[in-house]
Amino acid sequence: MRFLLYNVRYGAGVGRRFHFPFPGSGYLKPTGAMLGHIIEFIRSQDPDVVGLVEVDGGSFRSRRKNQAETIAAALGHYHVYESKYGERSWVRFMPVANRQMNAFLTRDAVQEQRFLYFDHGVKRLVIQLELESVTIFLVHLSIKFRHRQHQLCDLYSLVKNIKTPYLVAGDFNAFWGDPEIELFLAATGLKSANRDGVPTYPSWAPKMELDFILHSPGITIRHFEMPSLTFSDHLPLVCDFDVTG
Repeated sequence: MRFLLYNVRYGAGVGRRFHFPFPGSGYLKPTGAMLGHIIEFIRSQDPDVVGLVEVDGGSFRSRRKNQAETIAAALGHYHVYESKYGERSWVRFMPVANRQMNAFLTRDAVQEQRFLYFDHGVKRLVIQLELESVTIFLVHLSIKFRHRQHQLCDLYSLVKNIKTPYLVAGDFNAFWGDPEIELFLAATGLKSANRDGVPTYPSWAPKMELDFILHSPGITIRHFEMPSLTFSDHLPLVCDFDVTG
């Protein structure tokens, strides 16, 4: 099975023009052209499952089109998506931000999906995807260290009783390095598909490992790579694995 993880930055792109005429203004610009490049890249990888962090669910910048639906239609995949903010979060009432989502795209029909939420932080969504032979969790952790630690504790509580082979993937925002998730890995027994800890961010000159695909002992990694692309500020992660347990 091939799993592709990608924080696509809402299709906003990168580069000097991203911050013109003011810092962060790229988040308010049309995203159609960059989304086309992202779709072609994902199609070229022929993934069975795609985990997308930071997709636009239909704001003005995407011309009111849901990017997860658009990409899924182009691939012929099923899709699952939800706002990454808490169910009662004030962010859900803000223009543009209220359309910021995370999503799964799958070649095969989804057996079940659950939308779970951390108790701390602004970005709280956890998507639990049930496929025939594997469970996959998709997360986007807080940019605040204290909130991330609470979220990792919550995440441990969610996965500790999972009996089937599973993956935990997403943008962990681990700005402080490996020590941030070492306790989580030790408690869960999960291993990183990125064995060498190759940095994933920023895409044009990677220095930090923020994005992870973690797997349980019942999964064997056959191939892992991070194509060198600058369609987003994060690199994509591509992982081929077998379910062995």
